[in-house]
Amino acid sequence: MDTETRSWARRKWTDFEGFVEGVIYDRDLSVSARLFGLFLRPFSYLFSAIVRLRLFLYSHRLLFKDRPLDCLVLVVGNLTVGGTGKTPVVERFTKELMAKGKKVAILSRGYKSKEEPRPSLWRRLFRAGDETPPKIVSDGEKVLLNSEEAGDEPYMLAVNLPGAVVLADKDRVKAGRFAIQRFKSDVLILDDGFQYLPIKGTLNLLLVDQTNPFGNRCLLPRGILREPVRHLSRASYVFLTKSEIEPELELLQTIRKYNRNAEIIRCVHKPKFFKEINGDEVKPLNLLHEAYVGVFCGIASPRGFEQLIMRMSGELRFRRRFLDHHRYEEEELDRLFLQAKNAGADVMVTTEKDAVRIPPNYKSLIPFYYVRMEIEITEGFEDFEEAVAGICFPGRNGDSGPAGSPPGEERKPATV
Repeated sequence: MDTETRSWARRKWTDFEGFVEGVIYDRDLSVSARLFGLFLRPFSYLFSAIVRLRLFLYSHRLLFKDRPLDCLVLVVGNLTVGGTGKTPVVERFTKELMAKGKKVAILSRGYKSKEEPRPSLWRRLFRAGDETPPKIVSDGEKVLLNSEEAGDEPYMLAVNLPGAVVLADKDRVKAGRFAIQRFKSDVLILDDGFQYLPIKGTLNLLLVDQTNPFGNRCLLPRGILREPVRHLSRASYVFLTKSEIEPELELLQTIRKYNRNAEIIRCVHKPKFFKEINGDEVKPLNLLHEAYVGVFCGIASPRGFEQLIMRMSGELRFRRRFLDHHRYEEEELDRLFLQAKNAGADVMVTTEKDAVRIPPNYKSLIPFYYVRMEIEITEGFEDFEEAVAGICFPGRNGDSGPAGSPPGEERKPATV
């Protein structure tokens, strides 16, 4: 297959992926999208049955068993695919735990990272265990891998959290044991780990995007749910992210219907500054005042980012969306910046997650920044320092225990 044919095939596949994403998020309301949605619906029922059976087997320790690790294990995740703000929450918890003297290791799957050579079938079948160590994205002293090797989120966390160990591996039991033995970690945080059942988490922190909590309530591939809404019951705490306004009563009733005990904590994402991409310049939040701005991103929920930049800018002249985790090439960026400049934009802005996927030596046609966002608590705790103390060390504050359970009471298995 020649280069031109491969390029054509890749473009067509990208177009198809974009079409499917539009269907599952209900962004595409065309007749073809609706028909394709009807085609996908039976597969959602099948996926739901598989998910529920898997959780049942783990909850009752039939065939599969979860394995506790000898330290505090925080699981941060969601019921849906992408877009709830897990990475900022992981970052804030890690900072506060390290400030309290804890040795924190973050365990990530390393989604969309460069695949390592797999052991041969013979070794996998006849050699006991997997001897391949996890990818060490950061050893707590320096970042050892780039974003392509590590994956977007692990690399971002490694860069923003000096002092924290960041590991990437699909087998997070192995990665957790490695962190404890090699780095003497006493707290493990599973980034996007709500569906990872082989590790028994001490606390499950479930994030729900208040602006789009459960999509159309269908499971993949018709909707954005990874597991049924009733699995809210597995959460120790529920974080409502993007909670700029009071949550609707229906959402609160849904949470309480399936989980009467979990404390609900409201959070918002706040912009802090603009940082030059492939440079060191930091600009205040008034950078975009009276400016003609272009934006692009490849994230699961782009609308919130676009609306934020629109509010902060004089006028939005150019906008482009890519698939989540899209990795940018220089020629593609050259075309993008030329289009933005021709549209009248004099500055381009993207997200921090997109910034790590920009080629490291890329020079843009117009000034190019990402907006640094941090998450803040608006209700449930005074701030993240108090949240970490109350959630991770409840006995020190006289609290009863996670999710409002009386001391010594074990949480019941999830309803499947």
